[in-house]
Amino acid sequence: MTRRRLSERQLERIQTIQERRRQRLADRAENALAALDEEEPDALGPQAGRVVVRHGANLAVEDPRGQVHHCLARRHIGHPVCGDQVVWQATADGQGVVTAIQPRGMVLSRPDYSGRDKPLAANLTRLVVLIAPEPDPSGYLVDQYLAAAELIGVQALIVANKMDLLDTAGEAAFRARFAHYPAIGYETLWTSLRRPATLVTLIAALAGETSILVGQSGVGKSSLVNTLLPDLEVQIGRLSRATGLGRHTTSTATCYRLIGGGSLIDSPGVRSFRLGAIDRETLQRGFREFGPHLGHCRFGDCRHDREPGCAIRAAVDAGQIAPERLANFHHLAAGLGPTWG
Repeated sequence: MTRRRLSERQLERIQTIQERRRQRLADRAENALAALDEEEPDALGPQAGRVVVRHGANLAVEDPRGQVHHCLARRHIGHPVCGDQVVWQATADGQGVVTAIQPRGMVLSRPDYSGRDKPLAANLTRLVVLIAPEPDPSGYLVDQYLAAAELIGVQALIVANKMDLLDTAGEAAFRARFAHYPAIGYETLWTSLRRPATLVTLIAALAGETSILVGQSGVGKSSLVNTLLPDLEVQIGRLSRATGLGRHTTSTATCYRLIGGGSLIDSPGVRSFRLGAIDRETLQRGFREFGPHLGHCRFGDCRHDREPGCAIRAAVDAGQIAPERLANFHHLAAGLGPTWG
């Protein structure tokens, strides 16, 4: 059956209806907050906490003691996301109100359907990029993740998973294919869930950090999360009981505690993550090995393509920049919309 294309007027009507429904939800939350304000305030007063789950107007906020509280957020404070440090006020019924979002160290975002940045998680310190022999890794996607990590100031870690799928010769070839990453300073780990000893360095690297895993479908992200969080079901149950959010905690960004210390944010949204509308000069800074050569091209507006006197292309010829990295830079520059000059 042929799908019917909607007219612009029909699309506008649908968007209007959706916006009306979102407004009703916001009004309902604000009314609930107003009702909470009329209750006797908790003796503890304002408290610090971290958002570990957000589902619509509902927040799960973890206090410094590790207890989780179901909260609603003030409309005027902005949009708290998983990982945000917040100020919240407990209420007499055991719930709470988030009254302020603390300044963010960083925020990981992706464009939504309209092209506007949609925050996914805040205050990360580690971006773990997963690849695997199967499916065939996308160097373009890896470089997109790494550029994002550079631009938001987060330490990136590359983890090659499912290495047990390769024989000795295949593993050597796979490592050689990605050898340019450790050469420019990206720590790269070679792991297999069937070889627990290969996970020791990864677990140590995540300790004390707030990390998120990113990668294309099929690289074993869910299996790795289950391995890193052996008490995952216990933690999900704890969040569900504390907040009343039920299994919604598995369908939105959620911050879990790692047994070895630190936190792991699991988000279904990062699979479709991509860079937003940035300019070419900004993108260049996302490729760390370009740094020593930027500003040395003959032309100030050099696109690092076929221009004479290009310092970046000279570095490629000299073996200082991997050709595939420059190719992926051009791919990103060409594919991120009309704001690219």
